[in-house]
Amino acid sequence: MASHTRVLTGLDGQRYHFDAGVFCLELLLTGGPGPIGEAYEILFKPDDLAEWLLDSRLNDTAPVRREDLDITEADLAHVTQFRNALWHAAEAMAKGQAPGKNHLEMINAAVGEPPRPQIDVATLQRHWAAPITGRQIAAMAARQAIDLVGSTRLRQCAGDNCALLFLDTSRPGKRRWCSMERCGNRNKVREFRSRSGATTSR
Repeated sequence: MASHTRVLTGLDGQRYHFDAGVFCLELLLTGGPGPIGEAYEILFKPDDLAEWLLDSRLNDTAPVRREDLDITEADLAHVTQFRNALWHAAEAMAKGQAPGKNHLEMINAAVGEPPRPQIDVATLQRHWAAPITGRQIAAMAARQAIDLVGSTRLRQCAGDNCALLFLDTSRPGKRRWCSMERCGNRNKVREFRSRSGATTSR
């Protein structure tokens, strides 16, 4: 699978592939507010965020090395606070609702200097200017989040009891499911059973 596709495990133990479409929404996979977000929370200490970043979409721009990351306790608190505000705002926008003013203000406040990609003059390889801090991570995600305001491609999975949010980057723009392996397949099974039941009852 592509580097930006993550393998997730549901609370029922099922594993499936998921592409959030953009880094700021990928960040929501680390947890969030409410019972569902808390059930999937993985950011308990700075190293947790650092380890998660090693397999994030940051690698689409340049390789992320552990030694380039400098995440403090204060950074972790800042990132999780931003992430929770983004979750509320993105979910509202995906449902066609106006996001809360306080959540938008927290997103605005997080905008700052993002991580800086560089070109090695000797090898022409891309790398990140070190150190990458947690505040830079939130800043990059905040910039992307602002770009999502008004987007018709910001979606929440149409599956029952699925809260995953994603940016639909498909050409036709008709993506409905977090993953065809999970919610998409469940919907197919449900429709098949519904059709079969209707045929049997005739």
